[in-house]
Amino acid sequence: MKSLIGDLDMARVTQLGYVGLGVSNVEEWEHFATDLLGLESNGVDADGNLSFRMDENSHRFIIQPTGKDDLEFVGWQVTDEQALREMAEQLQQAGIEVADGTDEENKSRRVEGMIKFEDPDGTATEIFYGPPISFDRPFNSPRAIGFVTGEQGLGHVVLHVEDLERTVKFYRDVLGMKISDFIRNLAFFHCNPRHHSLALIEAKVPKKLNHFMIQTQTMNDVGTTYDMVLDQGLPLTRGLGRHTNDHMTSFYMQTPSGFSVEYGWGARTVDDATWQVQRHEKGSIWGHRNVTPVSAK
Repeated sequence: MKSLIGDLDMARVTQLGYVGLGVSNVEEWEHFATDLLGLESNGVDADGNLSFRMDENSHRFIIQPTGKDDLEFVGWQVTDEQALREMAEQLQQAGIEVADGTDEENKSRRVEGMIKFEDPDGTATEIFYGPPISFDRPFNSPRAIGFVTGEQGLGHVVLHVEDLERTVKFYRDVLGMKISDFIRNLAFFHCNPRHHSLALIEAKVPKKLNHFMIQTQTMNDVGTTYDMVLDQGLPLTRGLGRHTNDHMTSFYMQTPSGFSVEYGWGARTVDDATWQVQRHEKGSIWGHRNVTPVSAK
Protein backbone atom coordinates (compact mmCIF):
# COMPACT_ATOMS: atom_id res chain seq x y z
CA MET A 1 0.00 0.00 0.00
CA LYS A 2 1.49 3.31 -1.08
CA SER A 3 1.80 5.77 1.82
CA LEU A 4 0.51 9.31 1.39
CA ILE A 5 1.13 10.35 4.99
CA GLY A 6 2.42 13.89 5.31
CA ASP A 7 0.99 14.95 1.94
CA LEU A 8 -0.81 18.20 2.74
CA ASP A 9 -2.54 18.17 -0.64
CA MET A 10 -4.12 14.73 -0.26
CA ALA A 11 -7.90 14.41 -0.17
CA ARG A 12 -9.33 13.61 3.25
CA VAL A 13 -12.67 12.48 4.57
CA THR A 14 -14.35 15.16 6.67
CA GLN A 15 -16.95 13.33 8.74
CA LEU A 16 -18.83 10.11 9.39
CA GLY A 17 -21.88 10.78 7.28
CA TYR A 18 -24.06 7.71 7.66
CA VAL A 19 -24.05 4.08 8.75
CA GLY A 20 -25.87 1.14 7.17
CA LEU A 21 -26.99 -1.71 9.41
CA GLY A 22 -28.33 -5.10 8.34
CA VAL A 23 -30.92 -6.35 10.84
CA SER A 24 -33.33 -9.20 11.50
CA ASN A 25 -36.24 -7.16 12.83
CA VAL A 26 -36.89 -3.76 11.26
CA GLU A 27 -39.97 -3.09 13.40
CA GLU A 28 -38.03 -3.73 16.61
CA TRP A 29 -35.28 -1.38 15.42
CA GLU A 30 -37.78 1.40 14.69
CA HIS A 31 -39.15 1.15 18.23
CA PHE A 32 -35.65 1.05 19.76
CA ALA A 33 -34.25 3.96 17.73
CA THR A 34 -37.21 6.30 18.18
CA ASP A 35 -38.67 5.54 21.63
CA LEU A 36 -35.33 4.98 23.36
CA LEU A 37 -32.53 6.67 21.38
CA GLY A 38 -34.69 9.61 20.31
CA LEU A 39 -34.00 9.41 16.57
CA GLU A 40 -36.63 10.45 14.03
CA SER A 41 -37.92 7.76 11.66
CA ASN A 42 -38.35 8.38 7.94
CA GLY A 43 -40.38 5.19 7.69
CA VAL A 44 -39.77 2.21 5.42
CA ASP A 45 -39.11 2.86 1.73
CA ALA A 46 -40.14 0.81 -1.31
CA ASP A 47 -37.07 -1.42 -0.91
CA GLY A 48 -37.97 -2.26 2.67
CA ASN A 49 -35.19 -0.08 4.11
CA LEU A 50 -35.77 2.07 7.19
CA SER A 51 -33.85 5.29 7.80
CA PHE A 52 -33.44 7.64 10.74
CA ARG A 53 -32.61 11.32 11.18
CA MET A 54 -30.75 12.94 14.05
CA ASP A 55 -30.28 16.44 12.60
CA GLU A 56 -31.06 18.42 9.44
CA ASN A 57 -29.59 15.68 7.21
CA SER A 58 -32.13 13.52 5.42
CA HIS A 59 -30.74 10.44 7.18
CA ARG A 60 -27.85 9.27 9.34
CA PHE A 61 -28.79 5.59 9.67
CA ILE A 62 -30.05 3.17 7.02
CA ILE A 63 -31.55 -0.07 8.36
CA GLN A 64 -31.78 -2.94 5.88
CA PRO A 65 -33.70 -6.21 6.47
CA THR A 66 -30.79 -8.51 5.61
CA GLY A 67 -30.87 -10.62 8.78
CA LYS A 68 -27.14 -10.02 9.20
CA ASP A 69 -27.42 -8.13 12.51
CA ASP A 70 -24.17 -6.35 11.80
CA LEU A 71 -22.65 -3.48 9.89
CA GLU A 72 -23.57 -3.32 6.19
CA PHE A 73 -21.58 -0.24 5.15
CA VAL A 74 -20.03 2.99 6.42
CA GLY A 75 -20.43 6.31 4.59
CA TRP A 76 -17.67 8.93 4.85
CA GLN A 77 -18.20 12.45 3.53
CA VAL A 78 -15.82 14.63 1.49
CA THR A 79 -16.24 18.28 0.60
CA ASP A 80 -17.09 18.15 -3.10
CA GLU A 81 -16.83 16.28 -6.41
CA GLN A 82 -13.16 17.17 -6.90
CA ALA A 83 -12.30 15.74 -3.48
CA LEU A 84 -14.28 12.60 -4.36
CA ARG A 85 -12.32 12.10 -7.58
CA GLU A 86 -9.02 12.74 -5.79
CA MET A 87 -9.99 10.21 -3.13
CA ALA A 88 -10.78 7.64 -5.82
CA GLU A 89 -7.31 8.20 -7.30
CA GLN A 90 -5.65 7.84 -3.88
CA LEU A 91 -7.47 4.56 -3.30
CA GLN A 92 -6.47 3.21 -6.70
CA GLN A 93 -2.85 4.22 -6.11
CA ALA A 94 -3.00 2.25 -2.87
CA GLY A 95 -4.18 -0.86 -4.75
CA ILE A 96 -7.85 -0.61 -3.71
CA GLU A 97 -10.50 -1.48 -6.29
CA VAL A 98 -12.97 1.39 -6.54
CA ALA A 99 -16.38 1.60 -8.24
CA ASP A 100 -18.56 4.65 -8.84
CA GLY A 101 -22.03 4.61 -7.35
CA THR A 102 -24.72 4.07 -9.94
CA ASP A 103 -27.47 6.65 -10.48
CA GLU A 104 -29.82 4.33 -8.59
CA GLU A 105 -27.38 3.96 -5.68
CA ASN A 106 -26.78 7.71 -5.48
CA LYS A 107 -30.53 8.25 -5.44
CA SER A 108 -30.98 5.62 -2.74
CA ARG A 109 -28.31 7.26 -0.55
CA ARG A 110 -29.65 10.73 -1.50
CA VAL A 111 -26.20 12.06 -2.40
CA GLU A 112 -24.76 13.89 -5.39
CA GLY A 113 -21.99 11.37 -5.95
CA MET A 114 -20.41 8.32 -4.35
CA ILE A 115 -17.62 5.78 -4.72
CA LYS A 116 -17.59 2.27 -3.21
CA PHE A 117 -14.84 -0.10 -2.08
CA GLU A 118 -13.80 -2.43 0.72
CA ASP A 119 -11.27 -1.44 3.35
CA PRO A 120 -8.34 -3.85 3.98
CA ASP A 121 -10.45 -5.77 6.49
CA GLY A 122 -13.35 -6.24 4.05
CA THR A 123 -15.66 -3.55 5.45
CA ALA A 124 -17.97 -2.16 2.76
CA THR A 125 -17.17 1.55 2.58
CA GLU A 126 -18.69 4.46 0.70
CA ILE A 127 -17.31 7.95 0.23
CA PHE A 128 -19.76 10.60 -0.91
CA TYR A 129 -20.40 14.31 -1.31
CA GLY A 130 -23.53 16.43 -1.42
CA PRO A 131 -25.94 15.08 1.19
CA PRO A 132 -29.36 16.81 1.11
CA ILE A 133 -29.95 19.19 4.02
CA SER A 134 -33.53 19.94 5.07
CA PHE A 135 -33.58 23.15 7.12
CA ASP A 136 -37.21 23.55 6.06
CA ARG A 137 -37.94 20.27 7.84
CA PRO A 138 -36.42 20.61 11.31
CA PHE A 139 -35.29 17.47 13.09
CA ASN A 140 -38.12 16.29 15.34
CA SER A 141 -36.99 13.85 18.01
CA PRO A 142 -39.83 11.80 19.52
CA ARG A 143 -38.15 12.41 22.89
CA ALA A 144 -37.21 16.07 22.27
CA ILE A 145 -33.50 15.15 22.32
CA GLY A 146 -30.82 17.08 20.43
CA PHE A 147 -27.58 15.55 19.18
CA VAL A 148 -24.06 16.89 18.57
CA THR A 149 -23.52 16.57 14.79
CA GLY A 150 -22.81 19.36 12.27
CA GLU A 151 -19.16 19.41 11.26
CA GLN A 152 -18.55 16.57 13.73
CA GLY A 153 -20.77 14.18 11.78
CA LEU A 154 -22.95 11.36 13.07
CA GLY A 155 -20.77 10.25 15.98
CA HIS A 156 -18.37 7.33 15.83
CA VAL A 157 -18.11 3.66 14.96
CA VAL A 158 -15.78 1.07 16.50
CA LEU A 159 -14.83 -1.78 14.17
CA HIS A 160 -13.25 -5.17 14.81
CA VAL A 161 -10.25 -5.84 12.54
CA GLU A 162 -7.93 -8.78 12.17
CA ASP A 163 -4.75 -6.79 11.44
CA LEU A 164 -4.65 -3.51 13.34
CA GLU A 165 -1.39 -2.20 11.86
CA ARG A 166 -2.53 -2.76 8.27
CA THR A 167 -5.91 -1.11 8.81
CA VAL A 168 -4.46 1.82 10.75
CA LYS A 169 -2.14 2.58 7.82
CA PHE A 170 -5.10 2.53 5.43
CA TYR A 171 -7.29 4.99 7.31
CA ARG A 172 -4.34 7.25 8.13
CA ASP A 173 -2.34 7.14 4.92
CA VAL A 174 -5.08 6.75 2.31
CA LEU A 175 -8.27 8.27 3.74
CA GLY A 176 -6.33 11.02 5.50
CA MET A 177 -7.61 10.53 9.04
CA LYS A 178 -5.42 11.53 11.97
CA ILE A 179 -4.65 9.39 15.00
CA SER A 180 -6.07 10.81 18.22
CA ASP A 181 -4.64 8.29 20.67
CA PHE A 182 -4.41 4.62 21.64
CA ILE A 183 -5.85 2.43 24.39
CA ARG A 184 -4.29 -1.03 24.60
CA ASN A 185 -5.21 -2.71 21.26
CA LEU A 186 -7.44 0.14 20.07
CA ALA A 187 -6.54 3.02 17.74
CA PHE A 188 -8.70 6.15 17.60
CA PHE A 189 -8.97 8.49 14.59
CA HIS A 190 -10.39 11.96 14.00
CA CYS A 191 -11.19 13.77 10.77
CA ASN A 192 -12.74 16.91 12.30
CA PRO A 193 -12.93 18.35 15.85
CA ARG A 194 -14.74 15.25 17.20
CA HIS A 195 -12.21 13.32 19.27
CA HIS A 196 -12.80 10.20 17.20
CA SER A 197 -15.13 9.30 14.36
CA LEU A 198 -13.54 5.86 14.04
CA ALA A 199 -11.83 3.40 16.36
CA LEU A 200 -10.30 0.07 15.41
CA ILE A 201 -9.87 -2.86 17.76
CA GLU A 202 -7.86 -5.95 16.87
CA ALA A 203 -10.11 -8.91 17.64
CA LYS A 204 -11.25 -12.08 15.91
CA VAL A 205 -15.00 -12.04 16.51
CA PRO A 206 -18.01 -12.75 14.26
CA LYS A 207 -19.33 -9.17 14.03
CA LYS A 208 -17.62 -6.26 12.25
CA LEU A 209 -19.31 -3.66 14.44
CA ASN A 210 -18.42 -3.39 18.11
CA HIS A 211 -20.60 -0.33 18.66
CA PHE A 212 -21.67 3.03 17.32
CA MET A 213 -21.88 6.20 19.42
CA ILE A 214 -24.30 9.11 19.37
CA GLN A 215 -23.74 12.22 21.51
CA THR A 216 -26.54 14.20 23.12
CA GLN A 217 -26.48 17.94 23.76
CA THR A 218 -27.24 17.61 27.48
CA MET A 219 -26.22 15.26 30.27
CA ASN A 220 -29.86 15.11 31.34
CA ASP A 221 -30.70 13.28 28.12
CA VAL A 222 -28.10 10.64 28.95
CA GLY A 223 -29.39 10.34 32.51
CA THR A 224 -33.06 10.04 31.61
CA THR A 225 -32.26 7.47 28.92
CA TYR A 226 -30.17 5.50 31.42
CA ASP A 227 -33.14 5.50 33.80
CA MET A 228 -35.43 4.28 31.00
CA VAL A 229 -33.08 1.37 30.27
CA LEU A 230 -32.99 0.40 33.96
CA ASP A 231 -36.73 0.88 34.55
CA GLN A 232 -37.66 -1.20 31.50
CA GLY A 233 -35.10 -3.92 32.26
CA LEU A 234 -33.38 -3.44 28.90
CA PRO A 235 -29.93 -5.01 28.38
CA LEU A 236 -26.96 -2.84 29.35
CA THR A 237 -23.48 -3.86 28.25
CA ARG A 238 -21.51 -1.21 30.19
CA GLY A 239 -22.75 1.00 33.00
CA LEU A 240 -22.40 4.76 33.28
CA GLY A 241 -18.81 6.05 33.24
CA ARG A 242 -16.34 8.58 31.82
CA HIS A 243 -13.66 7.77 29.26
CA THR A 244 -9.98 8.61 29.67
CA ASN A 245 -9.32 9.73 26.11
CA ASP A 246 -12.34 11.72 24.89
CA HIS A 247 -13.74 12.47 28.40
CA MET A 248 -17.20 11.32 27.27
CA THR A 249 -19.68 10.50 30.02
CA SER A 250 -21.74 7.62 28.66
CA PHE A 251 -23.18 4.16 28.98
CA TYR A 252 -23.58 1.25 26.57
CA MET A 253 -26.76 -0.65 25.80
CA GLN A 254 -27.41 -3.64 23.60
CA THR A 255 -29.25 -3.00 20.34
CA PRO A 256 -31.86 -5.39 18.91
CA SER A 257 -29.07 -6.80 16.72
CA GLY A 258 -26.76 -7.73 19.58
CA PHE A 259 -23.98 -5.15 19.12
CA SER A 260 -23.90 -2.07 21.36
CA VAL A 261 -24.68 1.62 21.12
CA GLU A 262 -22.80 4.12 23.26
CA TYR A 263 -25.03 6.96 24.44
CA GLY A 264 -23.01 9.90 25.72
CA TRP A 265 -22.45 13.56 26.45
CA GLY A 266 -19.61 16.00 27.08
CA ALA A 267 -16.75 14.76 24.89
CA ARG A 268 -13.79 17.07 24.41
CA THR A 269 -12.78 18.11 20.92
CA VAL A 270 -9.46 18.04 19.06
CA ASP A 271 -7.45 21.09 17.98
CA ASP A 272 -4.80 19.81 15.57
CA ALA A 273 -2.60 22.83 16.28
CA THR A 274 -2.05 21.70 19.87
CA TRP A 275 -3.16 18.06 20.06
CA GLN A 276 -0.60 15.45 21.11
CA VAL A 277 -1.10 11.71 20.64
CA GLN A 278 -1.05 9.69 23.86
CA ARG A 279 -1.47 6.07 24.92
CA HIS A 280 -3.92 5.36 27.73
CA GLU A 281 -3.63 2.20 29.78
CA LYS A 282 -7.27 2.30 30.88
CA GLY A 283 -10.37 3.09 28.88
CA SER A 284 -12.27 4.85 31.65
CA ILE A 285 -11.52 7.28 34.45
CA TRP A 286 -14.41 5.75 36.38
CA GLY A 287 -17.35 3.48 35.69
CA HIS A 288 -18.20 1.74 32.40
CA ARG A 289 -18.32 -1.50 34.33
CA ASN A 290 -19.09 -4.61 32.32
CA VAL A 291 -22.68 -5.78 32.50
CA THR A 292 -23.70 -9.15 31.13
CA PRO A 293 -26.57 -8.50 28.67
CA VAL A 294 -29.81 -10.43 29.08
CA SER A 295 -29.40 -11.95 25.63
CA ALA A 296 -27.11 -11.61 22.63
CA LYS A 297 -27.71 -12.43 18.97
